[in-house]
Amino acid sequence: MTPKLCLVQDSEADELLSTDPFALLTGMLLDQQIPMEVAFAGPKKIAERMGGLDPHEIADRDPDEFAALCAERPAVHRFPGSMAGRVQALARAVVDQYGGDTAALWTVGEPDGAEVLKRLKALPGYGEQKARIFLALLGKQYGVTPSGWREAAGAYGEAGTRLSIADVVDAASLQEVRSTKKAQKQAAKQARESKGKAAT
Repeated sequence: MTPKLCLVQDSEADELLSTDPFALLTGMLLDQQIPMEVAFAGPKKIAERMGGLDPHEIADRDPDEFAALCAERPAVHRFPGSMAGRVQALARAVVDQYGGDTAALWTVGEPDGAEVLKRLKALPGYGEQKARIFLALLGKQYGVTPSGWREAAGAYGEAGTRLSIADVVDAASLQEVRSTKKAQKQAAKQARESKGKAAT
Protein backbone atom coordinates (compact mmCIF):
# COMPACT_ATOMS: atom_id res chain seq x y z
CA MET A 1 0.00 0.00 0.00
CA THR A 2 1.37 3.41 -0.96
CA PRO A 3 1.73 5.76 2.01
CA LYS A 4 -0.13 9.06 1.83
CA LEU A 5 2.29 11.66 3.08
CA CYS A 6 1.29 15.21 3.93
CA LEU A 7 4.67 16.86 4.51
CA VAL A 8 4.45 19.81 2.10
CA GLN A 9 0.68 20.43 2.26
CA ASP A 10 0.75 20.43 -1.55
CA SER A 11 -0.98 17.43 -3.12
CA GLU A 12 1.37 17.02 -6.10
CA ALA A 13 4.57 17.44 -4.08
CA ASP A 14 3.26 15.07 -1.40
CA GLU A 15 2.18 12.53 -4.02
CA LEU A 16 5.74 12.45 -5.42
CA LEU A 17 7.19 11.97 -1.92
CA SER A 18 4.67 9.19 -1.24
CA THR A 19 5.44 7.24 -4.41
CA ASP A 20 9.15 7.92 -5.04
CA PRO A 21 11.63 6.92 -2.32
CA PHE A 22 14.41 8.95 -3.98
CA ALA A 23 12.21 12.06 -3.78
CA LEU A 24 11.76 11.45 -0.05
CA LEU A 25 15.50 10.88 0.46
CA THR A 26 16.26 14.09 -1.47
CA GLY A 27 13.69 16.10 0.50
CA MET A 28 15.36 15.03 3.73
CA LEU A 29 18.76 16.01 2.32
CA LEU A 30 17.46 19.50 1.47
CA ASP A 31 15.96 19.95 4.95
CA GLN A 32 18.42 22.41 6.43
CA GLN A 33 18.42 26.20 6.79
CA ILE A 34 15.01 26.45 5.12
CA PRO A 35 11.47 25.59 6.30
CA MET A 36 10.73 21.84 6.28
CA GLU A 37 7.88 22.04 3.80
CA VAL A 38 10.01 24.10 1.37
CA ALA A 39 12.77 21.48 1.55
CA PHE A 40 10.39 18.61 0.84
CA ALA A 41 8.84 20.56 -2.08
CA GLY A 42 12.31 20.63 -3.68
CA PRO A 43 12.13 17.19 -5.34
CA LYS A 44 8.96 18.18 -7.23
CA LYS A 45 10.71 21.29 -8.61
CA ILE A 46 13.64 19.16 -9.81
CA ALA A 47 11.30 16.52 -11.28
CA GLU A 48 9.30 19.14 -13.19
CA ARG A 49 12.44 20.72 -14.64
CA MET A 50 14.06 17.39 -15.57
CA GLY A 51 10.93 15.50 -16.62
CA GLY A 52 11.43 13.02 -13.80
CA LEU A 53 13.59 12.23 -10.80
CA ASP A 54 15.81 9.37 -11.94
CA PRO A 55 18.97 9.10 -9.78
CA HIS A 56 20.94 7.91 -12.85
CA GLU A 57 20.01 11.04 -14.82
CA ILE A 58 20.73 13.36 -11.89
CA ALA A 59 24.11 11.71 -11.26
CA ASP A 60 25.10 12.02 -14.95
CA ARG A 61 23.94 15.62 -15.43
CA ASP A 62 26.58 18.27 -16.03
CA PRO A 63 27.14 19.85 -12.57
CA ASP A 64 26.85 23.43 -13.86
CA GLU A 65 23.65 22.59 -15.74
CA PHE A 66 22.16 20.91 -12.69
CA ALA A 67 23.13 23.82 -10.43
CA ALA A 68 21.45 26.24 -12.88
CA LEU A 69 18.34 24.05 -12.91
CA CYS A 70 18.21 24.14 -9.09
CA ALA A 71 18.72 27.92 -9.07
CA GLU A 72 15.79 28.62 -11.43
CA ARG A 73 13.10 30.55 -9.62
CA PRO A 74 11.53 29.40 -7.41
CA ALA A 75 14.90 27.96 -6.36
CA VAL A 76 15.10 24.46 -4.95
CA HIS A 77 16.98 25.76 -1.89
CA ARG A 78 18.23 29.09 -0.60
CA PHE A 79 21.75 27.79 -1.38
CA PRO A 80 20.99 26.20 -4.77
CA GLY A 81 24.58 25.78 -5.92
CA SER A 82 25.94 23.88 -2.94
CA MET A 83 22.73 21.87 -2.50
CA ALA A 84 22.74 20.90 -6.20
CA GLY A 85 26.17 19.36 -5.61
CA ARG A 86 24.84 17.46 -2.60
CA VAL A 87 21.81 16.16 -4.49
CA GLN A 88 24.08 14.90 -7.29
CA ALA A 89 26.42 13.25 -4.76
CA LEU A 90 23.40 11.57 -3.15
CA ALA A 91 22.15 10.36 -6.55
CA ARG A 92 25.61 8.99 -7.35
CA ALA A 93 25.72 7.09 -4.07
CA VAL A 94 22.28 5.57 -4.70
CA VAL A 95 23.34 4.54 -8.22
CA ASP A 96 26.78 3.19 -7.23
CA GLN A 97 25.75 1.38 -4.06
CA TYR A 98 22.14 0.38 -4.76
CA GLY A 99 21.87 0.32 -8.57
CA GLY A 100 19.62 3.40 -8.49
CA ASP A 101 17.03 1.66 -6.30
CA THR A 102 16.60 3.87 -3.23
CA ALA A 103 14.34 1.37 -1.46
CA ALA A 104 17.25 -1.11 -1.49
CA LEU A 105 18.64 0.98 1.39
CA TRP A 106 16.05 -0.60 3.67
CA THR A 107 15.20 -3.83 1.82
CA VAL A 108 18.41 -5.52 0.61
CA GLY A 109 19.54 -8.17 3.06
CA GLU A 110 16.51 -7.54 5.32
CA PRO A 111 18.42 -5.09 7.55
CA ASP A 112 17.37 -4.25 11.10
CA GLY A 113 16.89 -0.66 12.28
CA ALA A 114 20.53 -0.25 13.33
CA GLU A 115 21.75 -1.39 9.90
CA VAL A 116 19.36 0.95 8.04
CA LEU A 117 20.61 3.81 10.22
CA LYS A 118 24.21 2.85 9.40
CA ARG A 119 23.42 2.81 5.65
CA LEU A 120 21.72 6.21 5.86
CA LYS A 121 24.66 7.73 7.77
CA ALA A 122 26.99 6.49 5.02
CA LEU A 123 25.15 8.64 2.43
CA PRO A 124 26.62 12.01 1.45
CA GLY A 125 24.90 14.85 3.29
CA TYR A 126 23.42 12.55 5.94
CA GLY A 127 24.79 12.98 9.45
CA GLU A 128 23.62 11.25 12.62
CA GLN A 129 20.59 13.47 13.25
CA LYS A 130 19.34 13.52 9.64
CA ALA A 131 19.69 9.73 9.41
CA ARG A 132 17.72 9.23 12.65
CA ILE A 133 14.93 11.58 11.54
CA PHE A 134 14.68 9.86 8.15
CA LEU A 135 14.55 6.43 9.81
CA ALA A 136 11.75 7.73 12.06
CA LEU A 137 9.92 9.05 8.98
CA LEU A 138 10.21 5.66 7.28
CA GLY A 139 8.91 3.87 10.37
CA LYS A 140 6.13 6.26 11.34
CA GLN A 141 4.74 7.09 7.90
CA TYR A 142 6.29 4.99 5.12
CA GLY A 143 5.52 1.51 6.38
CA VAL A 144 9.21 0.63 6.68
CA THR A 145 9.50 -0.90 10.14
CA PRO A 146 12.63 -3.05 10.47
CA SER A 147 13.15 -4.56 13.91
CA GLY A 148 14.58 -2.04 16.36
CA TRP A 149 13.83 0.98 14.18
CA ARG A 150 12.40 3.05 17.03
CA GLU A 151 15.48 2.43 19.18
CA ALA A 152 17.81 3.25 16.28
CA ALA A 153 15.90 6.48 15.56
CA GLY A 154 16.25 7.55 19.20
CA ALA A 155 13.88 10.25 20.46
CA TYR A 156 12.62 10.82 16.89
CA GLY A 157 11.25 7.27 16.81
CA GLU A 158 9.13 7.63 19.93
CA ALA A 159 5.36 7.55 19.45
CA GLY A 160 3.33 10.70 20.03
CA THR A 161 6.19 13.17 19.64
CA ARG A 162 6.24 16.43 17.67
CA LEU A 163 9.99 16.66 17.09
CA SER A 164 10.63 16.44 13.36
CA ILE A 165 9.27 16.03 9.84
CA ALA A 166 8.61 12.39 10.80
CA ASP A 167 5.70 13.68 12.93
CA VAL A 168 4.11 15.96 10.30
CA VAL A 169 0.80 14.51 9.12
CA ASP A 170 -1.23 17.69 8.47
CA ALA A 171 -1.07 21.49 8.77
CA ALA A 172 -1.64 21.44 12.55
CA SER A 173 1.17 18.98 13.28
CA LEU A 174 3.49 20.97 10.99
CA GLN A 175 2.93 24.01 13.23
CA GLU A 176 3.43 21.91 16.37
CA VAL A 177 6.76 20.56 15.09
CA ARG A 178 7.80 24.07 14.11
CA SER A 179 6.99 25.33 17.63
CA THR A 180 9.02 22.49 19.19
CA LYS A 181 12.01 23.24 16.96
CA LYS A 182 11.79 26.94 17.79
CA ALA A 183 11.73 26.20 21.52
CA GLN A 184 14.72 23.85 21.16
CA LYS A 185 16.71 26.50 19.28
CA GLN A 186 15.87 29.09 21.92
CA ALA A 187 16.92 26.72 24.73
CA ALA A 188 20.19 25.91 22.95
CA LYS A 189 20.88 29.62 22.43
CA GLN A 190 20.24 30.38 26.11
CA ALA A 191 22.49 27.49 27.14
CA ARG A 192 25.30 28.83 24.93
CA GLU A 193 24.86 32.35 26.31
CA SER A 194 24.91 31.24 29.93
CA LYS A 195 27.97 29.08 29.21
CA GLY A 196 29.66 32.12 27.67
CA LYS A 197 28.87 34.24 30.73
CA ALA A 198 30.19 31.54 33.06
CA ALA A 199 33.45 31.44 31.12
CA THR A 200 34.07 35.20 31.43
